[in-house]
Amino acid sequence: MIRTALIMAGGTGERFWPVSRKKWPKQLLKLTHPDKSMLEEAIDRIAPLIPRENIFIVTSEQLVEPIAENCAGVPRENIVAEPDKRNTSGCIALGNAVIGARFNDTPASDISCAILTADHVIKDEDGFRATVDRALQHAENTGDLVTIGIRPDRPSTGFGYIETAKEAGTVTTAVPVVSFREKPDIGTARKFVASGRYLWNSGMFFWRLDAITHGLQEHLAEVGQNIAPMQKALVQQYSEQRTVGLDSAVRDLFLSMPNISIDYGLMERAHNVAVVPSAFDWDDVGSWDALPRTRGVDDDGNVEIGACSLIDTQDSIVVNHTDNDNMMVAVVGMQDVVVVTTKDGILVCPKDRVQEVKRAVSDIRKQSGETFL
Repeated sequence: MIRTALIMAGGTGERFWPVSRKKWPKQLLKLTHPDKSMLEEAIDRIAPLIPRENIFIVTSEQLVEPIAENCAGVPRENIVAEPDKRNTSGCIALGNAVIGARFNDTPASDISCAILTADHVIKDEDGFRATVDRALQHAENTGDLVTIGIRPDRPSTGFGYIETAKEAGTVTTAVPVVSFREKPDIGTARKFVASGRYLWNSGMFFWRLDAITHGLQEHLAEVGQNIAPMQKALVQQYSEQRTVGLDSAVRDLFLSMPNISIDYGLMERAHNVAVVPSAFDWDDVGSWDALPRTRGVDDDGNVEIGACSLIDTQDSIVVNHTDNDNMMVAVVGMQDVVVVTTKDGILVCPKDRVQEVKRAVSDIRKQSGETFL
C-alpha cells in the first residue's frame, strides 16, 4: 500500500487580517510557532509517517511560488495550483487525480491518502501520527471513508460535530458515524458534550483512492465524473516530462465542477463513513482569539507578539507585526481587546467579535479594492 498525504492550503485566512494577506495568508504565517509557518508545521508533523516525496499541497496559483520557497523538502512538482476556488470537494478531486497520475502504474485500491489542513495546532505529534495510522489502516482494510473526531473539552459553538454510534470517550478504533451536525447553539453544544457520543469535526479525512472516487461518483457526480479524465490528461502531461502546472484540459475539467464542500457533498450522504477519536490535543486556528490557547498568556492573561507596551490591560491580544525597530504599540487600560498592527493596516476590536473581521475585510475591499488585502 502506497501512503500519500494531501494538504489543503489554498485559504486566504481573512479573519487574521491585517497580518494575513492574499499573497501571504495565515498558512505561511508563524502564528503558533516562533520559527515555523503553520504549513511547515503541518508538513513536519506528518513526514515521519508519510515520506515528503509523497506529500502533496493544493493551493492557489499565486501561492505556489511562496510555498515552494518556504517549504523545503516537498518536491516542487507536488505543489499543485487550483485554477480557481471549488471548495474542498474540488481540491480533493484534483489532488486525487494528481496522485493517481503520479502513481499511474499502481491500482487505486493500493493507494491511500490522508487529507490534512494547514491551520491546525497539534502539540502531541506522536499521538497525532498514531491516530492517523489507525485511520489509514481502517480505510485501507475496509474501503470506508474515515475522519478523525476530536474529543471536545468544552461546549464549543465554533466547530461542527460528529455523532457516533456509541460513546467514544475511551474508544481508539474506528466507529460508525451516525450524522454530521452543523455548528450548534450553546445549549445544543452542552447536550452534545454531555451525551459522550459527539466529537468535533476535525476536517481531516482518510481513504483509498478507489473509495473516494467511487464515493464522489455516486454522491457528487458532477465532481466525481471529472477525476478519471483529469488523471488521464495528467498522465499524458507527465509522460512528456511536464510535471509543473496543469494543461488546459485539466483546467477546463476543474473549472466545470461546482463549489461544494466535501462534508456536504459526500460525507453527509455516504453510508460507509467511520470516525477515529483523536489521541492528541487539537485546536483549529480560525481567528485571533485562538492565540491565547495556542501561544499561551502572561500573568495578566495577555498575548503579546512584537514590540508592545501593555499598561493596566488584561485578557487581550496585541500583535505588532511592523518593523519593531521603527514602531511601538502601547495599549492602556483595556480588557478583552484585540489590537493588531502592520505597516499598512491596524485592527482594533473586542475579543468576542473577532469572527467579524471578515466583515471589515469585505468593507475594505469595497472601498479600496485589493490594495490592503
